[in-house]
Amino acid sequence: MEFFKKSSSLWDTFAISLVSFIVVFPNINGVFGSHKVYIDLQSSSAVNVKNVHRTGFHFQPPKHWINAPMYYNGIYHLFYQYNPKGSVWGNIVWAHSVSKDLINWIHLEPAIYPSKKFDKYGTWSGSATILPSNKPIILYTGLVDSNKTQVQNYAVPANLSDPYLREWIKPDNNPLIVPDISINKTQFRDPTTAWMGQDGHWRILVGSLRKQRGLAILYKSRDFIRWVKAKHPLHSSANTGNWECPDFYPVSLQSTKGLDASYYGENTKYVLKNSLDVTRFEYYTIGTYDTKRDRYIPDNTFIDGWKGLRLDYGNFYASKSFYDPIKNRRIVWGWTNESDILPDDDIKKGWAGIQAIPRKVWLDPSGKQLVQWPVEELETLRKQKVQLSNKKLNKGEMVEVKGITPAQADVEVTFSFSSLDKAEQFNPKWADLYAQDVCAIKGSTIQGGLGPFGLVTLASKNLEEYTPVFFRVFKAQRNYKVLMCSDARRSTLKHSEAMYKPSFAGYVDVDLVGKKLSLRSLIDNSVVESFGAGGKTCITSRVYPTLAIHDNAHLFAFNNGTEKIKIETLNAWSMGTSNIT
Repeated sequence: MEFFKKSSSLWDTFAISLVSFIVVFPNINGVFGSHKVYIDLQSSSAVNVKNVHRTGFHFQPPKHWINAPMYYNGIYHLFYQYNPKGSVWGNIVWAHSVSKDLINWIHLEPAIYPSKKFDKYGTWSGSATILPSNKPIILYTGLVDSNKTQVQNYAVPANLSDPYLREWIKPDNNPLIVPDISINKTQFRDPTTAWMGQDGHWRILVGSLRKQRGLAILYKSRDFIRWVKAKHPLHSSANTGNWECPDFYPVSLQSTKGLDASYYGENTKYVLKNSLDVTRFEYYTIGTYDTKRDRYIPDNTFIDGWKGLRLDYGNFYASKSFYDPIKNRRIVWGWTNESDILPDDDIKKGWAGIQAIPRKVWLDPSGKQLVQWPVEELETLRKQKVQLSNKKLNKGEMVEVKGITPAQADVEVTFSFSSLDKAEQFNPKWADLYAQDVCAIKGSTIQGGLGPFGLVTLASKNLEEYTPVFFRVFKAQRNYKVLMCSDARRSTLKHSEAMYKPSFAGYVDVDLVGKKLSLRSLIDNSVVESFGAGGKTCITSRVYPTLAIHDNAHLFAFNNGTEKIKIETLNAWSMGTSNIT
């Protein structure tokens, strides 16, 4: 291992170059992605697939555009929205891949594709459920006409003895659910995994809206075939727009172990997550499920709307969770879109979209939020390792992490500080801003008191390009606020008005009595996926460096605050490449 301190002059160049490009972004907080069909481009096949920004250990198809995971008889299945003919939205089928470890994958033929009158115009998202007879069943949204009228269909495996469940059948008694006159038929999609109620009835949710009120419409069935809409939604929220990809599941108050969707017992809370079609980000609440009234009631400490808690404060959308009975865990998996948002960019690359790393998810002991952490199987890809401990960083100091592959790495670091006295005052005017906007004002080059400190990822040698992931501690009226940022504004020298380079950020609800903050960043060529304070705050950024690629990428730890920071421990690994065939 080898480390060295960067000179102050280089840090000054780093600071000056970024300050001169500081921009306060408007409230653009979501992921650019939509159901817009590019008629002239949707079947533009990739001639050459460019690998410069392709990921090494995140799941993605070999080419073109890239949602229902499940575990069945020893095999993990990932079904995902995929365009087999081009690198933009269109021609969508249910692609299918299988794995024994969530890391290495085998691509199979599509499981579901438009072929019948109930899905002739599209096969959109849905979920998988394992029935008590140990038979899997898929529910998915089908489009029945050119007006995008949406119905809910089902499919079953053709051969249960096939361990990979390669072939799926769509019975002719589809659709199972059609929108009644009270439902917006073009905003009615993404059925959830089903759960069994205490009354013996199955239940599912379908996302929708009514007059900009997001809805989780509840349906019930005795036999999984004949479904009846409940008199009221399980839950709704005003001014949130259409709800996509709803997810509803129980979490334990006493353990980090996961629970099956049909679990019913004491010491349990429930999570309702929705993907917001208008903003292109997700939010969730934690609350109580009144099983007698079939109502979900968020705890009164949660914001039930756009400024609510998010699974991820970056490029992360259309997530779906599933229960893994072998390891007694719940795993959540999200999609991360490209940020070079012109369709032509994706066509030139020959591919678009990846899956974030699957994460174990559980309820924080405080009951105030979820905690997420990369699945343990990812650690099997760790290769060369370097370590650092008890390294002090004064204001303006950087230390380079050498001896690994910075473009494809896993980094865990714990920072400590001796005092909170130098924390900056939190401006009351920022209270109404998103954390992302505060990060745009208080970036990594703006000198602070306690912070900014953290990592500089995917950096070029002379810091023309870099993506810093860092903390900054503020003193608020009654407590301290910890801001975590993943700032992509100087991530690339590529000039494009369509390049989305936000200062993604979220606040970290953490007790600072121990005067420590931890950070883990998964760096994978064009993605930086970060977990603050043990997974309390997660941020995923997509970036496209032109200089900081492959062996020319660098990794640093830094401090730009007047309070001295100590790197208690830093462990970094080169990461191998997943076997995806």
